[in-house]
Amino acid sequence: MHQWWRDAVLYQVYPRSFTDSDGDGVGDLPGLTARLDHVAALGVDGIWLSPFYPSPWTDGGYDVSDFRDVDPSLGTLADFEAMVRAAHKRRLKVMIDIVPNHTSLEHPWFRAALEAAPGSPERDLYVFRDGKGPGGELPPTDWRSTFGGSAWTRVPDGQWYLHMFAPEQPDLNWDHPRVREEFRGILRFWADRGVDGFRIDVAYAMTKDLAEPLRELTPVEGGRFEDIEANPDHPLLDRPEVHEVHRDWRRVADSYDPPRAMVGEVWLPSERRVLYTRPDELHQAFNFDFLKAPWDADAYRTVIDSSLADAHRVGTVPTWVIGNHDVVRPVSVLGLPAGTDLRAWLLSDGHDPEPDPEQGQRRARALALLELALPGSAYIYQGEELGLPEVADLPAAALEDPRWDNSDHTDKGRDGCRVPLPWNPDGPSFGFGLAGSWLPQPAWWGRYSVSTQAQERGSMLRLYQAALSLRPDCRADEEVHWDPDLNRGPVLAFWRGGYVLVLVNTGTEPVPLPEGEVMVASAPLPGAELPGEAAVWLHREP
Repeated sequence: MHQWWRDAVLYQVYPRSFTDSDGDGVGDLPGLTARLDHVAALGVDGIWLSPFYPSPWTDGGYDVSDFRDVDPSLGTLADFEAMVRAAHKRRLKVMIDIVPNHTSLEHPWFRAALEAAPGSPERDLYVFRDGKGPGGELPPTDWRSTFGGSAWTRVPDGQWYLHMFAPEQPDLNWDHPRVREEFRGILRFWADRGVDGFRIDVAYAMTKDLAEPLRELTPVEGGRFEDIEANPDHPLLDRPEVHEVHRDWRRVADSYDPPRAMVGEVWLPSERRVLYTRPDELHQAFNFDFLKAPWDADAYRTVIDSSLADAHRVGTVPTWVIGNHDVVRPVSVLGLPAGTDLRAWLLSDGHDPEPDPEQGQRRARALALLELALPGSAYIYQGEELGLPEVADLPAAALEDPRWDNSDHTDKGRDGCRVPLPWNPDGPSFGFGLAGSWLPQPAWWGRYSVSTQAQERGSMLRLYQAALSLRPDCRADEEVHWDPDLNRGPVLAFWRGGYVLVLVNTGTEPVPLPEGEVMVASAPLPGAELPGEAAVWLHREP
């Protein structure tokens, strides 16, 4: 039986920034339903929704108050069910985010924990500990939050609770059987409503080594990936016990007909990430090696070969992503000098260094053709099909990402890639809604609008539509067959589907173009040459 996720293209929707149907400045589920024709016309196989649950929105919806409902600002449960029906009518699969590491402060469990005494069953659902020092005034350990500052916050009775992310996101205790049973029920709740799959947030950070005494960590400046490097037996990340959770969830997913698919967010080196996709665990894990690869042919070759080998070793296929709601948009990254410190760049409002927008667009167009030609599944973040750049100069007063305040204003965060989409070239919110938008859109936003690009030959939108319409021609197998004569230097050259030759020129100088019928190209092809920073799919006999 064909497993749809093995070669699917999923379109990630950040609901608050997609379409606002009621004029409150916030995107919602009815707005998404009304725009599903755009998604279907793009040619993707399904959508993945970032969280839409009831939330205080401290961390963009990843602080969940109720895992079985819809936030009133985004609609109702009936609106969600209507959206699923509308998506399925258009033959679009629906994948949703599951956030298992933590809840919000407003979750009934955490409210009950605060009202209960230390050592109570209510507190045992989270990670509460006594502090160190006189009167327990110091945190239990030196653990640092991913968003900056201590990973511990003190409550009025003197105990401390653990939060790997913002203080408003208390970590659950995954050693507790009630937590495990709750999430089995959450998966079933949404699967029963027609959801086809789940994206598991920080899938490697749920179970923890909480044996006393709690272990200290080697301090490392940076994010959680660097912490793994410095602390290979990390008490909070990539614990062996987490794999049993995913095996348990796989049994839930497989109990449905058809089985529900699961993809994990796993920021780990490839040799550890692949363990999450063994045959009885998650179906896939996001391949962030590809996202982080520099614009360099050798780097791409290495990532492609290692990703395919790792996936085949456990019987799955790779995923390919070039952006998402947590990273600087690829058009901007590709227009910056290699090695640019993106955090510092955002703090300069995107001016130090100045990006080359034309180079960014050229490379992003070519990279899209590379991504969509590779075997496995691809995930497109909303706006990538429009070539949207990062809005790097959002004013400080508009920032909502908790990283901004928790880092003492040294990390501007992720809001710049979450600015609401432009649908029209003008209007109060460029067609996003009837009024303004929850994040300010720049004055030049309209030039990237859907309606503008739909009418523009050679636009990024039409390039994505063309490539996605031709992608079935690349699905004959799950291998990349490198061309021994053409695949060298700055040129990536491989065969897909038996008769599709894919060429990507990462250099700046044109290279000879072999014979063949042009199926789709990222740039005009003057004469018989492939320009620098361009890609083409050719139909020809091998």
